[in-house]
Amino acid sequence: MRLHALLTAALLAGIAAAPAKAQDAAAGEKVFAPCKACHQIGENAKNAVGPALNGLIGRKAGSVEGYNYSPANKNSGLTWDEATFAEYIKDPKAKVPGTKMVYAGLKDEQKIKDLIAYLKQFDAAGKKSAP
Repeated sequence: MRLHALLTAALLAGIAAAPAKAQDAAAGEKVFAPCKACHQIGENAKNAVGPALNGLIGRKAGSVEGYNYSPANKNSGLTWDEATFAEYIKDPKAKVPGTKMVYAGLKDEQKIKDLIAYLKQFDAAGKKSAP
């Protein structure tokens, strides 16, 4: 019985000590695939159903020129840093009530990290930085 308790404790300690998986831009590109239905990214990206996502991280919400944002998004006062975007992409309508983004949300924490890593590669002109 004591051995069982020691093994269980060791196993739990190992799980708790396991490092968090880092962001993976290549995996994030795969996570981005469904987003392509509404959003473009890269050097030739244009606004579509949703705004182009070049330079997203660090950008003020509702600020892509030529895109017709909802008042909720334009007036949200948000700036897209990693934490804000992660919270938003989990449940867009909860983070910005009244947004016209029709997306149920991405719940998987690792996929969110990977998606952010992918998006962060693109500057405001759509140029992709080296990995």
